[in-house]
Amino acid sequence: MRTAVVVGAGLGGLAVAGALARSGWQVTVLERADRVRPEPTAVVLWPNGVRALHALGLGAGLDAIATALPDGGVRRPDGHWLVQPRPTPADRMPVVVHREDLHDALIAGLGDRVELRTGVAVDTVRVRPGERPAVGAGRHLVEADLVVAADGTDSAVRRQLAPEAAVVSSGSACWRAVIPWYRAPRLAADQPLGGEVLGAGYRFVAASLGERGSSGASRRGGIYWVATAAGAPRPEPPETQLALLKRWYAGWPAPVGELLDATEPADLVQQEVRELRPLPRVYGFPAGPGGVVLLGDAAHAMPPHLGQGACLAFEDAATLSSLLRESRLPDAVQAYDRLRRPRVATVVRQTRRMSAVLQARGRLALRARDAALGTINPRLLSSAASAAAQWRPPTPTP
Repeated sequence: MRTAVVVGAGLGGLAVAGALARSGWQVTVLERADRVRPEPTAVVLWPNGVRALHALGLGAGLDAIATALPDGGVRRPDGHWLVQPRPTPADRMPVVVHREDLHDALIAGLGDRVELRTGVAVDTVRVRPGERPAVGAGRHLVEADLVVAADGTDSAVRRQLAPEAAVVSSGSACWRAVIPWYRAPRLAADQPLGGEVLGAGYRFVAASLGERGSSGASRRGGIYWVATAAGAPRPEPPETQLALLKRWYAGWPAPVGELLDATEPADLVQQEVRELRPLPRVYGFPAGPGGVVLLGDAAHAMPPHLGQGACLAFEDAATLSSLLRESRLPDAVQAYDRLRRPRVATVVRQTRRMSAVLQARGRLALRARDAALGTINPRLLSSAASAAAQWRPPTPTP
């Protein structure tokens, strides 16, 4: 029986662990935290992420918890439209899902061939010719035929195998929250969710998680919002952070104020926006009879402006799973590297172009951005949507 070690129990790590187990592998998942606990927020999945989860055998579970996210357009803080809402073809429409619901679906898909070990801080990796790859935590070494590094932006495995990829700040921080339905404000009919408001270094996006009443007082239904602001993360307690958000976004068009007023400090999840610059030169490292691969943020951490972080992680998992079914293990490791690097480079390039548009500051820069946004933003988003819609997992060889 082939064996794998997955380092990291985030969304990408759980997805690939379950896929390998369903293909007959014995899988060990090593997680640094003492508990596997998702953020109480949500995640947007574009068609490529949805298609990847279906390829991983998780489509039915996803369809039961996902909500379609129509295009809501882009407005300025004074309420004027920069980009009017546009109809979105079904094959290009993203969905939004509560992260805890998605986590539960991934856990349910693990099966009995997966051993999950928590409180294990991997700090070394062994990649030597003629020897099985291994990872170490202190003096303890775990060998396997395949090691999947899904240990996030600060990946210890990547630092040793691809030290050229540095983690840098993108110059902004974001706050996320889900307001459960029992606390969510009732919005006017002319205030549909799904759009964004874009200011000078500030951005606010909101989406509905299901319909009001569909989950009663469940914390897993409600209104999800994301606020992004230029600058470093705030060290103050959540109560102060929420007060700052209300001050920064005061006077913005509805429902921004209503959503912030309905948010409680315990709802807030703050995150510094970081990325890898440059990206790793290699994503697959053959070793002995198998090898090591980088997956998810360990391979391609990027700003969230196009919502592709989780989607690319699921693409990674689906691609790797498909290749391992069709190829010898060392060949699959090399093919994974060959397929994923150009795909990731394309999406990261689009994300960085969008970052430059969204982070414009200063009067002249804002005027130029606003004048061009009606053309630039739809074109960029259309390009990203096309890339998302067109992606397919590798086709099995007849």
